[in-house]
Amino acid sequence: MTPTVTRLRLVRPGWVAVELDDVRWRTLPAEAVVRAGIAVGSLLSRPQAAVLARERRRAVAVGAASAALARRDLTRAELAVKLERKGVAPVERERALETVARAGLQDDARAAHARAARMAERGYGDDAIRADLEQRGVEAELREEAVAALPEERERAVAIVAKLGPGVRTAQTLARRGFAEEIVAAAAEGAAGGHDTDPSYD
Repeated sequence: MTPTVTRLRLVRPGWVAVELDDVRWRTLPAEAVVRAGIAVGSLLSRPQAAVLARERRRAVAVGAASAALARRDLTRAELAVKLERKGVAPVERERALETVARAGLQDDARAAHARAARMAERGYGDDAIRADLEQRGVEAELREEAVAALPEERERAVAIVAKLGPGVRTAQTLARRGFAEEIVAAAAEGAAGGHDTDPSYD
């Protein structure tokens, strides 16, 4: 027997609770309900129910993706992991990723630049930043673009050495943070990569 829609109730912006034969059925995207022609007193066919269920899964996935991106920029790979952990099925996960990318909410280049800038500000060298971006699923070309947009690695090292002072411990810190070997060696020797007159290394 085909159930009858007995009530539609807006429960939150964009979502409608649907009752079938006076029993709560599902909370669905309002847009999907309208597109499907669902109204109080109408019969809900199986094909309609299947479409509505699919639309609900899509909306939930997109909502989860949007919420994650509202907190900070994420790479596509990072966002995929978050959706997987929330139990979003592979098909809906891919659709949600495509949707937020088309809308400009997710962009690997933007995420890579933002992450690289944060790491540089925290005192990391180019190699460490590249490795971090690779781990986050950023393609090689985008990794290089993000690193190239940063202040010169040597300049960042000069600031660290000016704060910590030249010497072996500072050199070890720079090495752990992924700075180039010649910059690490210069810090250990107390010279800026051969620029002995640089006051920041005095």
